[in-house]
Amino acid sequence: MPGWLAVLPIITATRLLSKLMRGVVLISGSGSNLQSIIDKAADIDLTISCVVSNRSDAYGLTRAENAGIPHHLVEHTQFDSRTAFDQAVSKIIDQYSPDIVILAGFMRIFTEAFAQKYCGKMLNIHPSLLPKFQGLNTHQRALDAGEKEHGVSIHFVTVQLDGGPVIAQSRVDIIPSDDAISLAKKVLIEEHKLYPEVIHWFTQGRLQLKDGKAVLDGKAL
Repeated sequence: MPGWLAVLPIITATRLLSKLMRGVVLISGSGSNLQSIIDKAADIDLTISCVVSNRSDAYGLTRAENAGIPHHLVEHTQFDSRTAFDQAVSKIIDQYSPDIVILAGFMRIFTEAFAQKYCGKMLNIHPSLLPKFQGLNTHQRALDAGEKEHGVSIHFVTVQLDGGPVIAQSRVDIIPSDDAISLAKKVLIEEHKLYPEVIHWFTQGRLQLKDGKAVLDGKAL
């Protein structure tokens, strides 16, 4: 038997014995980042306990169903306040006792109480090089501003909108022929690579939020 085949059962057993972190993923749309996380979940020591969407037409719910992942719809339009909506979402999240809460294109602004409750274990992905272009329509705003590069940021969620400590960024060049659509496609490719990597840092215990700073391997980022 080749040497590597003899080692394979040991590697497999080690992975089976390792503790997977439980994650809840929140979405609002197509769920392409959700899919990239689903596809790599085993490799990044993550089990997706459930998916929550605030929109009934979010294709990410279908992705979750196809992957056999429990999924929940909590339509924000059915609540008379952000507080009531957040409480409903929080109730579902807490049913699964997650180690990490992953925002993957979740297009709602949380109340301060919600952000504080999951502070330190809630990550978000934002399609710009923060602190530039917080909020919406980031690709067109980057073009309008004459930027030479654009990209994606992963950050811890805090009470400040898109203002939590940045963990990692990936950049793309803006070329003269780019429009908002082409730029979004380039950034999305980077999103699908970067987000699972950052999640893996967290599940390995390498990434933490300490004293308001993102810390990787004991060093502030």
